[in-house]
Amino acid sequence: MKRRNFIQKTALTGGAISMGGALTYAKNSNSTLLAPHKFNLKYAPHMGMFENLAGKDPIDQLNFMADQGFTAFEDNGMMGRDVALQTKMGETLAKRGMTMGVFVVQKGGNMANTLAAGKQEYIDIFLDGCKKAVETAKRCNAKWMTVVPGGFERNLPIGIQNANVIEALRKGAEILEPHGLVMVLEPLSDSPDLYLRNSEQTYLICKGVNSPSCKILYDIYHMQKNEGNLIHNMELTWNEIAYIQLGDNPGRNEPTTGEINYKNVFKWIHEKGYTGVLGMEHGNSKEGKAGEQAVIDAYKQEDAFM
Repeated sequence: MKRRNFIQKTALTGGAISMGGALTYAKNSNSTLLAPHKFNLKYAPHMGMFENLAGKDPIDQLNFMADQGFTAFEDNGMMGRDVALQTKMGETLAKRGMTMGVFVVQKGGNMANTLAAGKQEYIDIFLDGCKKAVETAKRCNAKWMTVVPGGFERNLPIGIQNANVIEALRKGAEILEPHGLVMVLEPLSDSPDLYLRNSEQTYLICKGVNSPSCKILYDIYHMQKNEGNLIHNMELTWNEIAYIQLGDNPGRNEPTTGEINYKNVFKWIHEKGYTGVLGMEHGNSKEGKAGEQAVIDAYKQEDAFM
């Protein structure tokens, strides 16, 4: 499942806040009578993941996540949501003590306007996205935002491409740094034409940018596909990792549905003292309410590493 599919799916759930006589999760569920589960780590569901159990209203979904014990939330498509909804979601997250995770900085898509080309028009689009992201972050209490530099510029040597990307990201960091915001660079497995493909390369770029506002988003699903040896490679790049995303392989669904030993990975991350967000950027392996409950149960199971 590619990022644009997540954005398209979750955008459908966030067009407006339910009004009038619509039944809401918060008013009609008795699950709040039960104490929320206590997770060891900050797992962050996304909009639409529990819509059969919680309803389609975005605020009801956030409240449902909190009632299940999730202490974070991420939303790739937050920048595309109505300003009033962004604000309402931020207020709800604050009220429920939830940390806002990443949203994606708009620059035209993962492959578009590649920073590796060094073209000013592409850089301007990226920097405009960073400026708008600052305003979005203020409304929803966000700190991290995902940046994908684009595709390779195959007619240029890799060293020149690296330099172009570093220079553009430095300019983006200059916009974000005064606000305490962090762009997290995500190496992806969706296409061999994407410029960022592994953690080693992303580490090099972050060291080149040399800013607290430019770090690594280590997506375990993508990195299992592209490089494997997950714990070893996270250890090598740990001091530049600011955000982690999840998904089992194959299938990109919840932990326990693929080959990754998530209980061991979660235990290692916890022992590293990581207090950041782990974004649940994956699908549900089964449909309907049963499938949504299966996701919750899988995280309870894999989080029981103590």
